[in-house]
Amino acid sequence: MTIRQVSYTSRLHAESLAASPHVAVISITDPGTPEAALDPDFTDLLRLAFFDAVPADDYLPAPLPGLFDHIMARQIGEFVGELHAAPAEFSLMVHCEYGVSRSAAVALFAAAYAGAPLTAREFAYNANHWVVDQLARQYPDLSIEIPSESGASERRTKPREA
Repeated sequence: MTIRQVSYTSRLHAESLAASPHVAVISITDPGTPEAALDPDFTDLLRLAFFDAVPADDYLPAPLPGLFDHIMARQIGEFVGELHAAPAEFSLMVHCEYGVSRSAAVALFAAAYAGAPLTAREFAYNANHWVVDQLARQYPDLSIEIPSESGASERRTKPREA
């Protein structure tokens, strides 16, 4: 396994991090906004721009400008596949504006694809369902499960270990 860990975070946090040759990044921004100002030394980087949106109607004509689609799903799958096939070990960080919905969805996919642990998986309950569904359609052999909110509640109520 060459992807040893997957995490997701906000744009602000991602922009504050120093690059590492052992960290790859999927950077998600809103269409029409500037790219995230990531450390230029991040060499394994996929940049995408799509809205945190879920179509109200599955029968809308596709593709809709700014909506996550099968082409972006393929780009993510190919990027994760290349990382996973690489001889070196990587951690994969996925970020979006707030680190809640889009990044959680892509991180859930990457963890399922690579069989790698997802940091704070129990907090990925707000993952964008449309993004997860599009990725699942492209990779039907994967099981991408969005955790229930109760897992995060349980973690929040447990005292921290000393």
